[in-house]
Amino acid sequence: MKLATYRDGSRDGLLVVVSRDLRHACFATHTAARLQQVLDDWNFISPQLEDLYRQLNAGRVPHAFAFDPACCMAPLPRAFQRVDGAAYAGQGPAAVGATAAQALRLWQAGSDCHLGPQDPVLLPAAEADFEAGLGVVCADLPVGATAEQALEGIRLLLLCNGLRLRHLAGADGDGTALLSRPAMAFGPVAVTPDELGDAWHHGRAHLSLQVQGNGRKLGLLDSGADMEAGFDQLLERLCRTRPVRAGTVLAAGPVSNRDRRKGVACLADKRALEIQDHGSAETPWLQPGDTLRIEARTRDGQSLFGAIDHEIVSPGERL
Repeated sequence: MKLATYRDGSRDGLLVVVSRDLRHACFATHTAARLQQVLDDWNFISPQLEDLYRQLNAGRVPHAFAFDPACCMAPLPRAFQRVDGAAYAGQGPAAVGATAAQALRLWQAGSDCHLGPQDPVLLPAAEADFEAGLGVVCADLPVGATAEQALEGIRLLLLCNGLRLRHLAGADGDGTALLSRPAMAFGPVAVTPDELGDAWHHGRAHLSLQVQGNGRKLGLLDSGADMEAGFDQLLERLCRTRPVRAGTVLAAGPVSNRDRRKGVACLADKRALEIQDHGSAETPWLQPGDTLRIEARTRDGQSLFGAIDHEIVSPGERL
């Protein structure tokens, strides 16, 4: 099942069901108006949406319309909680000594104003970076939930792009870890794990993540191949001392592959490789006017979530 949130002038938007090929959509207002409602009562509402999804794919919804990603907010425009992880080792010399424990690191991040797939990204500082990857939305999970329980509780997968301020990437205890994560954007559509088929296993999504900056290829990565900790393990870690409520968003951090030929999903990795090869970084951090395009495709080449298309703007520009 594929779900999106259309702009309607409110903060939380209007829930729509989207066809598998991302070509058509229909409003779900007779079942639920907001995605959070679905997450709060998943066992009752989701089967009704699944039935609507099947009808939409079969062309049997009379009031279906052409799906337009430009009308989309983030699938969850605001969430009760967002947590960022670091499930990939990254590139450069620091990645060589990365440990399994480092892959389970988690940081609290702002979740009250998620960006949509085509929203402009305000550049608040000079050393700004992006982080392209995947995330999940979970159900209610109890304190002490096991990885198996967490895997069963994953409701939706998301395409993510986080804005990172590298000069504020300080120690966890000084508050800058939160300040360094001012925004996260999401692809147009959230999907249930069954949409991935056998590309979803062991809490990992094996998709082709395509990353472009200013129209040039930066990465063509496998989002599951070198994920040191799966989403189930990350959620298990999150539940170690507290319960987690339905609608929590967990992002796994920028995708990174050990095979450097696959490219990068953030500028920090690209600069680390340049320092390793040439002694200094050549690629600048994000600049006003830069554009980013991020998309995840299945093995048969189909776009799973739709694309994130961003333009970076300066604080002085009108958003």
